[in-house]
Amino acid sequence: MIKTDSSPISKTVCITGATSGIGKACAYFFARQGDDLILTGRRIKRLELLQKELSEAFSVKVEILCFDVQTKTQVFDNFAKFSKEKCIDILINNAGLALGREPFDEANIDDWDTMLHTNVNGLLYVTRACLPFLYNSSLPHIINIGSTAGKEVYENGNVYCASKFAVDAISKAMRIDLLKKAIKVTAINPGATETEFSIVRYKGDEKKAAGTYDGYQPLMPEDIAEVIGYVANLPKHISINDLTLTCLAQANSFYTYKS
Repeated sequence: MIKTDSSPISKTVCITGATSGIGKACAYFFARQGDDLILTGRRIKRLELLQKELSEAFSVKVEILCFDVQTKTQVFDNFAKFSKEKCIDILINNAGLALGREPFDEANIDDWDTMLHTNVNGLLYVTRACLPFLYNSSLPHIINIGSTAGKEVYENGNVYCASKFAVDAISKAMRIDLLKKAIKVTAINPGATETEFSIVRYKGDEKKAAGTYDGYQPLMPEDIAEVIGYVANLPKHISINDLTLTCLAQANSFYTYKS
């Protein structure tokens, strides 16, 4: 049986999109085990509140960076604030979103741009900006949050699926190119997870978003955080490269049993 380290060495964990959902759950998971945090997001008030909550509850160092991963200059300027000696042990590329459920010929092109700029470009920018700090770690690990949508294309998923297929390909490319640097690269691909995802996808239209998770028990952000924590705490010589998980009621992107 593979066991995680029962008393892992304290690390510094950088999490993008940390103000809600999977990112926020990961922040709590790693703070609870005593790791210091660098949390990024676009909503400064949420970041400040999370910083206060985590530092007070778990006595860990929590640094916050407020920027939009879509904007290259914001990403690199924010990470340039750190000294060259800064160490980041784990980078969790969590920031991402879906917009719209229209067929390809009716989709909003601005939505396409936002998804590609966030889910693909943002992941690339943040990773490149963090690499010098990952090189300073003895246990460097990049964890990219993909999706079952990056494994199978479903109707009206078009560009969102394309962006997550890109995350899958980028993760594979990172794993190859960074092998000589001994950096672990893991792609975590969740299925239906109850977060703000549907509200964002339907642009705040709660009526459209309602019922997304009715009739079955979806994954919760804390479930994904537990899996990420397991992967991140494995012995140094073990790397889980790609992991897809769904709730019991979901077989894949196409089949979900609703009672």
